Amino acid sequence: MCKGLTDLISAQKNLKTFDIKQVEVDELEDEIPSLITALPNTLIKLNISGENNISLSLITKLTDLQELKLFFNHNEDFRDFEELQYVVFPRLQILKIERACPGYELLIKFLENNGKNLKELYIGDIEGYSDNSLNLAIAKFCPNLRKLSAGFKNNESETLKIVFKSCQYLESFNIWCGGEFLSEKETLEVIAKYSHKNIYELILNYLDYTGPKLLPEELEDFFISWKNRISQGSLSLVVINYDTNSSDINDKNLEIIDKYIKLGVIKRFTTY
Repeated sequence: MCKGLTDLISAQKNLKTFDIKQVEVDELEDEIPSLITALPNTLIKLNISGENNISLSLITKLTDLQELKLFFNHNEDFRDFEELQYVVFPRLQILKIERACPGYELLIKFLENNGKNLKELYIGDIEGYSDNSLNLAIAKFCPNLRKLSAGFKNNESETLKIVFKSCQYLESFNIWCGGEFLSEKETLEVIAKYSHKNIYELILNYLDYTGPKLLPEELEDFFISWKNRISQGSLSLVVINYDTNSSDINDKNLEIIDKYIKLGVIKRFTTY
């Protein structure tokens, strides 16, 4: 079966997008790498997910990639990322490494080589992989980001400030809340004071199943600060809550949100 697929892929000289989801099928394990090897250099989007049996060194030739998504179940699935860290993808604009994550030192080196052109960056935003040195590397090597998903632990508010100072084009920010991460209050205070005028979307992502804990007065303080910012447009606010035992937002906070929607401070409010 894989031989036929490999031949088909080899014939697609102008192939632009390739998605592959791997499952645990022993008879295919040795055949899947041949599919990757057959991919043409014209590819601009690559999505590899599942139980990985592919050496990531095989994608080093795909230097036209604009979007790379790696969605693996286990950290050890990042086979040979040691080689990938040194490769330069001059057109890479979107990097999504979801659920599992390679070693932080390897990832930092990859960002050093490829971060300058990145417009969107998502790392470990399902399991909540977060590291202060990685966040500092994002600030240092990824100055042109428009969208970022990241977590900052309870003692890392200064790092969050550094990210805002460096990533001045940031438009959409998915920040993780709850548990070991910064409190909503501290997060919103930093965002109101240090984010740049390009920000139009804020996503509060409760990864640790803790649910929203923001007090009404804390939420209103944020909206007042946002309203008083110079040259600041309306904000889209999104709340993602994985805790089925807690409500997304309490009634008092909903009243406050509705108030600031009517005032034009909030453009859109969504919960998941």
